Amino acid sequence: MSHNQKSFLLRFILIILVLLGSLFFEPTTKAIAATVYEQRQIHSPDGIGKYYMKREIAKVMGHTGAGWLERPSRETEEQPSKVVSLLNLQPDDVVADIGAGTGYLSFRIAPLLPKGKVLAVDIQPEMLEIIELFKQEKNITNIEPILATLTNPNLPSASVDLALMVDAYHEFAYPQEVMQEIVKALKPGGRVVLVEYRGENPFIMIKKLHKMTQKQVRQEMQAVGLVWCETKNLLPQQHLIVFEKPA
Repeated sequence: MSHNQKSFLLRFILIILVLLGSLFFEPTTKAIAATVYEQRQIHSPDGIGKYYMKREIAKVMGHTGAGWLERPSRETEEQPSKVVSLLNLQPDDVVADIGAGTGYLSFRIAPLLPKGKVLAVDIQPEMLEIIELFKQEKNITNIEPILATLTNPNLPSASVDLALMVDAYHEFAYPQEVMQEIVKALKPGGRVVLVEYRGENPFIMIKKLHKMTQKQVRQEMQAVGLVWCETKNLLPQQHLIVFEKPA
């Protein structure tokens, strides 16, 4: 075999090796790049050991904690009536109450929407059963309970004017997937409002993983294409942070 033939053969072998390498290693690289969550063995007992943008996701409060959501002191501690007044609702709005729980906020919003409705979304069927009981008891018809999954709130596309999450977002096991679906469900120019205990304040006596800083909230909402509009710090212990879907 001549020198030129050996050189050509060597180059051919190198090309084959490069191509094989790309076949074996490129998918792995893509898979790593596509991973948005990190699982850690050592973590807070209040969390699930899963991290999103360096934030550990908190454990979900189950339906057995329904009494906490309906506690008589909630109005004094959190001023939910002020939350509702700060939403600037229109009579024909469609509002998605994500992580609605017992419907505490849903039932305060529904009377303000005579031509609209509230989509009360939760992953726990037991919570939706409570909402149905309250609907009958209060004779309110414009609340629609919706059973969500961990990754999808199951909302119709381009149907929602406002998506509201009160002390709920920090517990989403798949925050990016859920928010992507919420963005799809928003009408152009639709709003997202998050109410979260202020993580910047160590004197607010709420477990750390059940609080969020404004910086963290804005970072996570920006990741799904939402635009920050304003932050209202008019509540005793919580941020009310408003985002918008670009028209």
